[in-house]
Amino acid sequence: MNEAERFNAAQKDHLPDHLGLVWEEITHGYARGRFVVEKRHMAPNGYMHAGSVVTFLDTACGYACVVSRPEGAVGFITIELKTNFFGTAAVGDEIMCEARLVHGGRTTQVWDAEARNAGKVIAAFRCTQMILYPKG
Repeated sequence: MNEAERFNAAQKDHLPDHLGLVWEEITHGYARGRFVVEKRHMAPNGYMHAGSVVTFLDTACGYACVVSRPEGAVGFITIELKTNFFGTAAVGDEIMCEARLVHGGRTTQVWDAEARNAGKVIAAFRCTQMILYPKG
């Protein structure tokens, strides 16, 4: 089972699964995934909810962080994130994302990710992950 298959299975019954996120590739320093916009992704105003996109991009970076951890690390937490939005999507659209490692240090990682709708960037995301080690 490759990493994408492992994460697709592990997210069952968790938020990424409830949002219908599907991972195609997860490797050291990189993740790629997609989801089809449904009513559950929409805000009551008729536009895609920003939280749907932020969750998608943060999950891509988080999953890739797990497979990109330095030796001895046991986990990570997101300590900062920022998203700029340039567009939206409608029900039935397929949203794609790619996440890339910008900085892979011993104590922090910085990730950039983009969400695209029909090839157009609709969101640019950056997050910082704090790498966790066993205590003691």
